[in-house]
Amino acid sequence: MLSYLYQITCHFERQHGYQPNLLYLSPEHFRHLQMDLMDIPNLAGLTQFLGMELILSSDYPHPTVAWSSVEWRRAIAV
Repeated sequence: MLSYLYQITCHFERQHGYQPNLLYLSPEHFRHLQMDLMDIPNLAGLTQFLGMELILSSDYPHPTVAWSSVEWRRAIAV
């Protein structure tokens, strides 16, 4: 899972010239990611490690990265 995320992140950065800050995952892919990163105890640590906010949705059959100017933590907290 991590190598795939690294590949799509690098591809996005090469294509757009900046790093993505959003990661769209299905619940199943999220569970795989949690298993790969068992040493990270919580969601905040996971998003910090990845450098991206996580968006979980069954609408994504494959992990997808994107960029948004919205500061999600502030948008959700308001």
